[in-house]
Amino acid sequence: MDSWFVCSICGNKISLADYKASLYVCPGCGRHSRLSWQDRLDCTADEGSFREFDAGVVSANPIGFPGYEEKTAALRETCGAGESIVTGICTIMGYRVLAGVMDSRFMMASMGCAAGEKITRLFEYGTENRLPVVIFTASGGARMQEGIFSLMQMAKTSGALGKHSRLGQLYVSVLTDPTTGGVMASFASLGDIIIAEPGALAGFAGKRVIRDTIGGELPFDFQSAEFVSRHGFVDMIVERKNMRETLAKIFRVHRCKKEL
Repeated sequence: MDSWFVCSICGNKISLADYKASLYVCPGCGRHSRLSWQDRLDCTADEGSFREFDAGVVSANPIGFPGYEEKTAALRETCGAGESIVTGICTIMGYRVLAGVMDSRFMMASMGCAAGEKITRLFEYGTENRLPVVIFTASGGARMQEGIFSLMQMAKTSGALGKHSRLGQLYVSVLTDPTTGGVMASFASLGDIIIAEPGALAGFAGKRVIRDTIGGELPFDFQSAEFVSRHGFVDMIVERKNMRETLAKIFRVHRCKKEL
């Protein structure tokens, strides 16, 4: 007997098999559900092409936050990843690219020292080997359990990205739901081309915080992909079913290398 998915937005009911076949997008309202890093690579990278980098880079506990090491150890088991981002090399429709995929199941894909190190190494590898980088962001921002060290990752990742850019290498940032906080304020918003999935939340501070700060009401779709696109912060909104082809077109226009 089939299991069913019921959309929390429109109430549409669909079998889990059909829901998976639709790449976890509701056929009723088009809502793009959050993906694990494995599912993201399955629907983006060419089959069997992904090779992971730096799997052994994991979080320490720089400020001695109670229970932090136990929590991250449990999440490594649950998510099948050492950190909130998985990085590596793959091909996308034959184009050889470096890819990073954030997974919101791992502490809301917050960025601590290990995540920052993995992202930095990814850009450094791209700089040395003249390869494009694509990162699928999905984050609540900096990781409070690592205090000021987590905030330092904003400058660290942006610095590595800057060197990659100055050599004329391509970086595509894909904003998925949600992309907020220090991630949005650093590498997520620094792409040569910035793509967003439909309906993705993209912003820095939360809507309530901003509303209370300015003392006024905000538009109903504030910080949605569609809102930030209208205001020039996103280059294009791309449905998940079209993401592979769109990325491949970008790589072709920029004369990126194809796998031989």
